[in-house]
Amino acid sequence: MNWKQPKVYAVKHKDETTRAASRSGGIFTALSDLVLSNGGVVYGCVLTDDFDAVHIRADNAEERNRMRGSKYIQSKLGDIFRNVKADLDVRRNVLFSGTSCQVAGLKKYLGKEYDNLFCVDIVCHGVPSKKIWEAYLRWQEQKMHSKVASVDFRNKKDFGWHDHVETLCFENGKSTSSRVFKELFYGHTVLRPSCYECPYKSVIHPGDITIADYWGIEKAAPEFDDNKGVSLVLVNNEAGEKIFEKVKERLIWKQTKLEDGLQPPLKAPFPKPQNREQFWRDFQNRPFEYVAKKYGGIGLKNDSKSFLRKIKRKIKKLVSEGGKRNTSII
Repeated sequence: MNWKQPKVYAVKHKDETTRAASRSGGIFTALSDLVLSNGGVVYGCVLTDDFDAVHIRADNAEERNRMRGSKYIQSKLGDIFRNVKADLDVRRNVLFSGTSCQVAGLKKYLGKEYDNLFCVDIVCHGVPSKKIWEAYLRWQEQKMHSKVASVDFRNKKDFGWHDHVETLCFENGKSTSSRVFKELFYGHTVLRPSCYECPYKSVIHPGDITIADYWGIEKAAPEFDDNKGVSLVLVNNEAGEKIFEKVKERLIWKQTKLEDGLQPPLKAPFPKPQNREQFWRDFQNRPFEYVAKKYGGIGLKNDSKSFLRKIKRKIKKLVSEGGKRNTSII
């Protein structure tokens, strides 16, 4: 049974290569490495060659590595719950990762507790419509006159952990970096109706451990904030605490106050935007270019903000190289 209040940690993987390949601090890799090293299997979300999000089963690190990184679209589960049960019934250790509603759904499907099941849920902002994602990709392809070859929902390598820029690479060798899908996502008009009533928008979650980006790290543990990624870890019960203790040797960690990591999705669901119906009318009746300009932040104002961000990043890099590091969020 989960505790009434989780234990909270700031976490960075000791291996910098692992952290660089991860969306935040690398906690998922540490947890799944432990399960794999004991002959277990990992279930998690990957992005397919067609840029759909789907859950897969992995029994090795190479397949598991495909699960790293953010996917701001809902994953297809298919027969995953049935496959998880099959592994559990032959006494294989299983790590299942997903959104809180997916973890809750799995537990409801199983109908009983398994001591060889370990669940990791992610702090979820909400799930956008797949129609928006597909229209966005087609729009970018038309602009670039080429098919999308790869997607990075949040390009940490080029823009740092604090920023949120999606980068698309194309078959013709070109690439583009944009905040349009991010702006649509955080505008909340594209979210599923059920997300506005999500019962998991609190500090109580169904997973044994809950993970997220540690927004607020500059207050909770400023010495951790190097703009390379920090994981927020909520340990929700004794099972979560037991496995976290086993992976601590792979991590740089610090216990922090719950209130320092209380980002909006840990407080309450995002309210349904008043302009949601208008957005969908525009999406259905207007070109995507119109939607991108009206709701996706395209225009002179956004271009000016982008220019200022670039200048700030260059200044921050110069200051950092000079031996002084400014830890403020850009």
